[in-house]
Amino acid sequence: MPTHQNAVDVIQGWTSAFPPEFGIKAGALATYLDPRIAWMMNQYGPLEGKVVLELGPLEGGHTVMLERAGAIVDAIEANQSAFLRCLITKEIFGLSRSRIWLGDFVRWLEGTEKTYDLIVASGVLYHANDPLHLIDLIAKRTDAVYFWTHFMDDEFMPPSDPRRAVFADKPQIQDFHGVAVRTYLRTYRGAANHAEFCGGPMDQHRWLHRDDMLAALRAVGFSHITLEDEDPDHRYGPAMSIYARK
Repeated sequence: MPTHQNAVDVIQGWTSAFPPEFGIKAGALATYLDPRIAWMMNQYGPLEGKVVLELGPLEGGHTVMLERAGAIVDAIEANQSAFLRCLITKEIFGLSRSRIWLGDFVRWLEGTEKTYDLIVASGVLYHANDPLHLIDLIAKRTDAVYFWTHFMDDEFMPPSDPRRAVFADKPQIQDFHGVAVRTYLRTYRGAANHAEFCGGPMDQHRWLHRDDMLAALRAVGFSHITLEDEDPDHRYGPAMSIYARK
């Protein structure tokens, strides 16, 4: 018998859940009700008719929230399995104003002249091989951005912290629009071989120091920055929500 459960079962490794009334077994997280995205929308204001770029939609739960709020969404996912899960989510929720694209959103940002009312980058900055380049590209395409991201901080995660084991010993210093930014090289250590993997396309990626990251955002014009849900004890490393606008 044709069911949505059949489609969900095609792709293993689901993280996201579906509403209980759908009767679908998938992941455990209700990403379609994510309080972080609700907070971001409260910061931004009404999304009706706004054009939004979503970087790394994972399985489309946040895309659902954005479209339900009235947005027109381009969502770009590089992970092939996650892309297919997004298509399944789009079908199950009946999304009609969201386009899901497979590929590298850095290439998209480098090649497009399109501007967006808002860019949503939840869970992607710390997966980037060159996060400063990504910040630079985002600043050229929008006046408002949301990040949920991990970051480096020696107070919250000192060198003795076991979470530092996957990082290079010393940071690299990069000049970014006159700001000295500490970047910390990190590896997935084989995690990409698992069906549940939801990281980026490159094994070597860089985290930014907390204070330097905020300085970098200001350097490209995001003068109004609001922070929320700073969590120093996250299992993978300190994390927080950032809403920034020009």
